[in-house]
Amino acid sequence: MEAKDGSFGFDFEGTYTKIVPHSLIEYSFGDRTAMVEFIEGAGGVFVRVSFDSEDTHSIEQQREGWQAILNRFKKHVEAKG
Repeated sequence: MEAKDGSFGFDFEGTYTKIVPHSLIEYSFGDRTAMVEFIEGAGGVFVRVSFDSEDTHSIEQQREGWQAILNRFKKHVEAKG
């Protein structure tokens, strides 16, 4: 993964541990795990990501980083539709 301006980047690698089509993706990365839920509602699909935090960055920094990823994904999906 890399910042748009190229100011920083890092390798991201994981293993899918559970997939429920159109509903759930769980995966592990290093000694951490994450879960992505796709929840259908009246206004569309709500995407919720839950993850194990790490000790290097604050919870708020991590939350902002994951939210930025979700915002870019939303923009991408909406552009395709």
